[in-house]
Amino acid sequence: MIYFSKVTLSIRYMINILQENNEQENKILRSDCAFVKQKEFKSVELTELIKKMKLAANQDEDGVALAAPQIGVNKRIFVIDEKRGFDDNVKWKQTVFINPEIVKLSNKQELKHEGCLSVRGIYGDTWRATSITVNAFNENGDKFSFVTSGVTAHIIQHEVDHLDGVLFIDHGINLVDDPDWRTHFKK
Repeated sequence: MIYFSKVTLSIRYMINILQENNEQENKILRSDCAFVKQKEFKSVELTELIKKMKLAANQDEDGVALAAPQIGVNKRIFVIDEKRGFDDNVKWKQTVFINPEIVKLSNKQELKHEGCLSVRGIYGDTWRATSITVNAFNENGDKFSFVTSGVTAHIIQHEVDHLDGVLFIDHGINLVDDPDWRTHFKK
């Protein structure tokens, strides 16, 4: 799409999200991702990658988060959409997670319904911890610890799986093939 205004010309393009059913793309999705090195923080390349990831996460109305391997980048990074990826009661919305490590999982688990931008049209249920603690770095290289529960904890576990080369279909149950995501999630 091209948007015209008196001041600027902006071209919006779709960012390709890799698909599990493509043999070559599946190899990338199934790889363990490399850690981001300290010298990469604040670099133009990392800043541009994060911008691209945020755009890609927002280009599909059913997307709430995106991991770097989903756009073909073998780095331990994921982003969460600020508007769609958090429970209403979350006060601090950390949206960029670099080199994340889940350091604590609650004993309590719930069966959660999932889909994935890289496994289009397949939905199912997965067991996820109801609350977690994750340590990570932000885009400036500052380390943080993030404690969360509910949908945000669910999303983070899904995205960390991506960084380890795991897709939800690997451990999902009750998998169904349905091209319309609206039948599975409330808008």
